[in-house]
Amino acid sequence: MLFGRSAEIAAIDDVISRAREGAGAALVLRGEAGVGKTALLDLAASRGGSMRVLRTTGVEPESDLAFAALHQLLRPVAGLLDALPGPQREAVRGALGLGGGASGDRFLLAAGVLSLLAEAAAPDGLVCVVDDFQWVDRASADALLFAARRLPTERIAMLLAVRGDAPVKGVPPLWLGGLPEPAAAELLDGLLEPGAAELLDAAMPPGVKRELVAATGGNPLALREIVRRLGPGQLAGREPLPDPLPGGTRLFGEQVAALPDDARLVALLAAVESDLDLVLRAAARMGTGRAALHELEVAGLVRVEGASVRFRHPLIRSAVHEAAAPASRRAAHEALAALSEGDRRAWHLAAAALGQDESVAAALAETADRARDRGGYGDAATALARAAELTPAPRTRAVRLKDAATAAWLGGRPGQAESLLAEARDHAGGDRALEMEIAQLRGRFELNSGSAAEAVRILAAGDSLDMLADAAEAASYVGDTAAIAELGRRAAAFPEGFLRDVLAGIGLMLSDGTGHELLRRALDRTGELTEAAGFLWATAAASYLGEADLAAELAARAGRVARMSGMVGQLPVVLEFVATGERIAGRLAESQALSEEGLELAREAGYANTVAAHLANLAVLAALRGEEETCRGHAQEALAIAIPHRVGLRAGVAAYALAMLDLGAGRFAAAHDRFTAIVAAGPGAGHPTVVWRSTPDRIEAAVGAGDLEAARAALEAYERWSAQAGTAESRALLTRCRALVGAGPEKELPEKELPEKALEEALRLHANPYEAARTALLLGERLRRAHRPGEARPHLRAALETFRRAGAEPWARRAHGELRAAGESAEPARGLALDALTPQELRIAGLVADGLSSKEIAAQLFLSPRTVEYHLYKIYPKLGIGTRTELARLVVLQKAPVAGGGML
Repeated sequence: MLFGRSAEIAAIDDVISRAREGAGAALVLRGEAGVGKTALLDLAASRGGSMRVLRTTGVEPESDLAFAALHQLLRPVAGLLDALPGPQREAVRGALGLGGGASGDRFLLAAGVLSLLAEAAAPDGLVCVVDDFQWVDRASADALLFAARRLPTERIAMLLAVRGDAPVKGVPPLWLGGLPEPAAAELLDGLLEPGAAELLDAAMPPGVKRELVAATGGNPLALREIVRRLGPGQLAGREPLPDPLPGGTRLFGEQVAALPDDARLVALLAAVESDLDLVLRAAARMGTGRAALHELEVAGLVRVEGASVRFRHPLIRSAVHEAAAPASRRAAHEALAALSEGDRRAWHLAAAALGQDESVAAALAETADRARDRGGYGDAATALARAAELTPAPRTRAVRLKDAATAAWLGGRPGQAESLLAEARDHAGGDRALEMEIAQLRGRFELNSGSAAEAVRILAAGDSLDMLADAAEAASYVGDTAAIAELGRRAAAFPEGFLRDVLAGIGLMLSDGTGHELLRRALDRTGELTEAAGFLWATAAASYLGEADLAAELAARAGRVARMSGMVGQLPVVLEFVATGERIAGRLAESQALSEEGLELAREAGYANTVAAHLANLAVLAALRGEEETCRGHAQEALAIAIPHRVGLRAGVAAYALAMLDLGAGRFAAAHDRFTAIVAAGPGAGHPTVVWRSTPDRIEAAVGAGDLEAARAALEAYERWSAQAGTAESRALLTRCRALVGAGPEKELPEKELPEKALEEALRLHANPYEAARTALLLGERLRRAHRPGEARPHLRAALETFRRAGAEPWARRAHGELRAAGESAEPARGLALDALTPQELRIAGLVADGLSSKEIAAQLFLSPRTVEYHLYKIYPKLGIGTRTELARLVVLQKAPVAGGGML
């Protein structure tokens, strides 16, 4: 029976009840040792009725063994692995040692764990219980937390118990304190054995109860253990209580100290190794055995569970460990190492080592390799860091520290990564090649989570093409055109090749505008590219040629390659550019879903600057939808990261979002001021690419604000930038800008150059439906004001429908207002069918239309197949359909160009 926990039980029941209904959730039970977390987990495991229960417990001796806890948890449902998408299935099989391929992608593995839990939840739901989560190995913990944050559409209740304040990101806590005095008193009454109660002749006096509760803070374990040690006189209040009362490991210290030598030895072996067979074999090797284990069981200190030996409470293990002399601990580890294999052997050898030992360090490095190959980067970092401590050769130690830093970084622990890299630098010993490797990593770390300007300084010191490319990337994030040009000049000294041509071409474009031939030559080689990083450089080349539409297409290809190849740790970064490309292409819902995914992954990975990138893109999307509060919130959060980190590219995008918010609302003067500030912002606060891409919007704001001089100056700059652009869309935007500037009353134009004719020409050229709608709106407005409403209405009608489709409500309202002024019905435009879908549902619908199965969609989106089916189950009734074929047809029809005089 649990005393005084009605509120906690209600919270657990709520999580389980919601999971049973398909709205899964996770909860962390937090509290000190002995407060009752395990008892509540036991209760939770019994409250699910027909729901399946999976359970594991973190064990300190296994906390460095990658995937140990996951193996224990998922072993009962390993037979369900065949239901997973192929890449997820192989990643999970590899992690569990079942012969799968080594993907090395922790996100893919984590998605596989979520999918397997979802399969285990069929048909009645799943209660997943993990005790002592603070001792779960990092690889298992990362995968479980990834799943825990993605349960709202699953029939899964996940309950984690954590001692103290060990970090568990993204899962709501339920704090457990000591029992309130009435409940503690009730517990104390129940603890008295019949013989003790007879000796007291009555219940325990209230004063004794109050003293015990005050001294223990109402901790149930402490109350139980202390009452067992008190005599009748103390329980009756006739004799004073011990001062101080034992607490923590001291609760069991006397019991451990009283054990015979053989029992204490077996207890020590069990304290450093949970495998029963290994403990018994090591005990035999050291002169004792099963009888001593039996003695521990009789004393109530340990219990045998299957193939494992467990202490009744972790504090007993801690008491055993503290009571043993260091030499005794090393001897125990040495005996266990002699009987172990693989990772267990390596860690026991490390614990038994006195001083540095290369053979032990090499064994740990092999353990790290195995963990890294399966996506267990956190455990790999721990193993490599310990290996470095045991490595006698300074250069080898530095290499292992460098590798440990890389693993920590890929495991989402940037702080640990930076500390390890600093230590590696201290041990490099003047080795130039190693120092450059360390510097390149340091620069990459800075670029992802620190100062982009500092990253430029670090990386520009390198002399390899790869380091120059990293430095140019960092300088591009800052917006430092002088640095980019100089790095391009240095890159030109390398032999001809794709990357060299891109770097040198961009440098020339920024210095004298002559790099277009190099960039064209590089783009001609995109058919040779196989990695996402290459496609991102191709995206940059297209962007510097003024071809935003081609850049968006290449960014999308980078995203597809990154998902297919398991681009370890870099998917959140790639998604920055993919999401931006989707937005520029006018696919706002797709961009929203990508940035939401990228933001979540970036936060899990600890990539602060990537977080800023996705927030800035989400701010622009909110601006286009007219969501002022959301836009300002995302923009300010992005700027709070980007400005101090000198990430001018993302600061510029966040500022652009605020300008677009004003422009969409018709606040032309305010928008004009914001665009002017974007142009004036220097490196670290703004970016030339943002200036260029926003110029059509800036010209529209300037014209609307009546500043034609500023509009003409902007157009001149845009013409220079777009001079080498070859795509129809880039020419369409330039033509639209010329039409707007040519609309000034003081400029006389021949008939063929009238703004209306130019806007019609822009409409003919547009390949981007969203930009075409912007042009159609401008043309319709001009025709309506020229008293030609019949000609205006088709353009305004087409623009309205495209804006509605994109969710760009301010622009839709503007088009609707113009349409009404042109004599069309004042009825609001009817929303399109797919408008009812969320961004995630829209992505799934699009992939269904592309012919992908639920498993294939799950593999792309890091979801479980059951989650994909859940979304489809929600999509069908929203759209009034019942099959994939109908959904695909609807998506294809709605993506078709909008009719509008043949111009959209």
